[in-house]
This record gives sequence, C-alpha cells and structure tokens, in this order.
Amino acid sequence: MTIRPELMKNIRTTEPYVPGEQPQNKVIKLNTNENPYPPAPGVEEMLKKIDTDRLRLYPDPAAGSLVRALAEHYGVGEDQVFVGVGSDDVLSMCFLTFFNSDRPVLFPDITYSFYKVWADLYRIPYETVPLDENFRIVREDYYRENGGIIFPNPNAPTAVYEELDFVEDILSHNRDSIVIVDEAYVDFAGRSAMELVEKYDNLIVVQTFSKARSMAGMRIGYAVSNPELIRCLNDVKYSVNSYTMNMPSILCGAEALKDTEYFETTVRKIVETREWAKEELKRLGFVFPDAKANFIFARHPEVDADELFEALKEHDIYVRHWKGGRIGQYLRITVGTRREMKALFDFLGEYMKK
Repeated sequence: MTIRPELMKNIRTTEPYVPGEQPQNKVIKLNTNENPYPPAPGVEEMLKKIDTDRLRLYPDPAAGSLVRALAEHYGVGEDQVFVGVGSDDVLSMCFLTFFNSDRPVLFPDITYSFYKVWADLYRIPYETVPLDENFRIVREDYYRENGGIIFPNPNAPTAVYEELDFVEDILSHNRDSIVIVDEAYVDFAGRSAMELVEKYDNLIVVQTFSKARSMAGMRIGYAVSNPELIRCLNDVKYSVNSYTMNMPSILCGAEALKDTEYFETTVRKIVETREWAKEELKRLGFVFPDAKANFIFARHPEVDADELFEALKEHDIYVRHWKGGRIGQYLRITVGTRREMKALFDFLGEYMKK
C-alpha cells in the first residue's frame, strides 16, 4: 500500500545510519571495530551474581553506581558525569541538547557518519569541513562563527589522532560554542581531552565501553563535562526516557572499571598487533594514514577496493568499505587477534599474486 502524500508531508524522515554487517555464521569479523578479547573477568563474575528477580524492577534512573565509579576513575565530581546507552545515545542527547542555534554545527567531511543523521533528524543546520590531503583536520577552518563543533579523536574511519594541544587550540578559538570531542578510540592513541574539562567550560568529552573495554554488547557510553552542561543533558534525558540504562549494564560497567591491569594489558595487546599489522600491510603495498585507533584505514594503489572487499567476504573475512568519493578505494580493517590478522594477511598475500 502506498501512503498518500497528504499523510507523508508531516512525517519526519531521514536517511538512516548504516551499521556494519553482523554476520551470524563463523567468520573473521574485522568490520565493526569490536574488541577481540573478552571483558574483564570481574564482569563475568558480576553477571553470575545478579539476582534475576531484580529484572522485574526498573533500574536506577540515575545509574548511580556506574556514575560514581566513573567519577572516581577520572577524578571528577559525580555531577560531571552523564551515562547513556552506548556513546551513540550520549552523542544523540548532546545534539538534541546543545546544538540549537541558527548557525551551522561544524564537523569533518570524512568522519563518523551518524553526525549527519542526527543533524538531519533534529533539523540542525550543519557544515562539513574538508579534511586535508592527508585526512587531517585543518584547525584554522574552525576559527569561525558556528553553532557548535564535534569531531572524533582519533577520527573515524581514518584512525588519525590529533595531540592535546591541537584540541585545546580549537577549544580556545570557540569559547562561545559547545565543542564535543568524541573519544571512542582514544585509549589506543594518546592523551584524552578529559585533562581539559576543568579549564574549558565549553568542552564535552564522550567515551564508550564498546571498544577498549570489550563491552559493545552492554551498550555503555558516557560524557564528562562541567556540572551545568551535565545537568542540561540529564534534563533532556529525563524528558525522553528516565530509564535508559539496564541494571546489568550499570553493575557490570562499574565492575569493569575496577580492573585497571586487565584493561591496560588488553589495550597493549591490540596496539602491539596494530603496529605489526601496519608493517605487514606496508609489505604488501598498502598505504594508509598513521593509525592510532583499533583499526587501520588502508588502500592498495593497484587493487580495486570494491573487488578486494568482495573477495575477502567470499572467504569469510569481513572488513568495512564505503563506496564512492575520496574514501572509495579505502578499506577499514579492525585490529583482531594475531591469529585473525595472520589469516587476513595470508589471504591478501595470495590475492596479490593473481
């Protein structure tokens, strides 16, 4: 049945974000930047302890135990922490809360594609700012009037990381705008903009448990900022859905923060595998920006990316590919285990001989 135009004219529509494939069969899955290692052992123990009778009750709307654990972990006040259902939920709330100007929000032209989706969905004006020829943000392009700024650091899908002085420069030139730094991958890169929260009242830093903490399935994201901006976020959250985070996620998230040694060991293993993988890709003739995330954004000058993407998929190796534009010849390859990466390189070695 076709809906009549008279009905459609008042229905909100948008072009949705397209997530990476989630194949159900046994494959080498290097397409969604998930952590190849399990969560901290304490998470499994916490799941065993949860009284299932509590699942009939609503969870704590303030996610108090998780907020307290995050505040203690980062050395900030509990009133400086906001939690949500993955960093996507947190970022969506940020768009809805803070980007309400007639001036355009600024973000890179090659970046996390959900930014455009939220801007369109919430009717927020925006401009995409071109990255330079090396896929780097040009800080001077953000020295102008705007309705807010958001960028990932490291950027996605390029994996390029900008040092803290670069982030501070953008903050200092935009004191009258909210600046959101999306740090989903910062644990694999360098210093976090968390260090600047006390200095800049216009800064919001967003992170996630999905990557470095191996808890994508739990959907835990959070923001750290000054108390006033966090209060504004919570006001919007409670106007949409008071009970956003489920009880197991709250308890397991707090537990995961306790095991610093496991966290650091897992991150180190991924970084070591990433650096080895970069050398292997270079040996095979691939070129890429210096990767500082848990993925590598690579192309081969002599091999069509679309054909290679399909060939990998036929051999049950999944990577991410966006067709067309400046990145049409690039593949985004998640850093898996050493065994998974070796299987990838074994295939690529044979493929390149054809």
